[in-house]
Amino acid sequence: DFSISNLALGQTVDKASNLMSGSRAGYLACINPHSFVVSESDSEFREALKTADILIPDGFGIVLASKVLGLPIRDRVSGPDFFVDFTKRANSLGSFRYFLLGSSECVIQKMVDRLKQEAPNIDVCGVLSPPYKEQFTEGENEHMVNFINACRPDVLWVGLSAPKQEKWIFRNRERLDVPFVAAIGAAFDFYAGTKKRSSLFWQRTGLEWLPRFFREPRRLWRRNLKSTPVFLSWVAREKFRQIFAPYAS
Repeated sequence: DFSISNLALGQTVDKASNLMSGSRAGYLACINPHSFVVSESDSEFREALKTADILIPDGFGIVLASKVLGLPIRDRVSGPDFFVDFTKRANSLGSFRYFLLGSSECVIQKMVDRLKQEAPNIDVCGVLSPPYKEQFTEGENEHMVNFINACRPDVLWVGLSAPKQEKWIFRNRERLDVPFVAAIGAAFDFYAGTKKRSSLFWQRTGLEWLPRFFREPRRLWRRNLKSTPVFLSWVAREKFRQIFAPYAS
C-alpha cells in the first residue's frame, strides 16, 4: 500500500521543485527491497515511508516487482541520481541554500568542496554531523532542529541511513521550517567520493548492489542475502493472488 512514484528522474525533480512552494516541508524518501522488508516489522518506518510526498523506487527490485505485478513503475530513480540532477537544476536557477545533515565531518566537507566546484551558485548555509547513535537525546534533537531552522535552508538533505533518517524526518517534519527535505542515505558518500558507486554497466543491469556487496560484505549481507529472498517471496505471493483471485469464491 505504498504510493511509489512512477515518474522518471527529470519529472521527479520537477515535482520536488513544485513542492517547495507548499505550506509545509515537502518530503522525499527512497524505497528498495530491503527497506520494504524492514518496514513490514517497523510500523514507524512504514508510516515514515507512506507519508512521503515522493517515494522514489531506489532499488531495481522495486522496478522488477512492478513489471511482474503489472504496476506502472518503469524507471529506477536512485537517491544519488536525484541529488545530482536536483543540484544541477538548483545551480542553474541560482540562490539555493542547502543544509547537509548526517554522515561524518570528513564526508560532509568533501561534499561541500565538490558543491563549491560543480555548483557554485548553491550556498551551503549549514552542515551538521550528529552523534552516531540509534536514538538522539531530546536535547540533541532540539539542537538539530533549531540549528537547521536558524540557517534557513531551501533544501535539507538528510544522510543518516535508513530507517533512522526517515523516522527522524517523520518525527520532526512539522517543526522544520524548510521548504523541502530529502532522505538520501548513501548519496552523501557517493557524492563525496568516500565510497565508490558501481559502474553504469552494473546500474543498468540492475545489479548495482553486487560490487558493493563484495566490497562491504559484513555490512551488506543482511540486506542482500536476507531481505532479498523475503521480498521475492512477497512478489511471488502477490502474483499468485493476481492470477487466482478471479477464481476465488
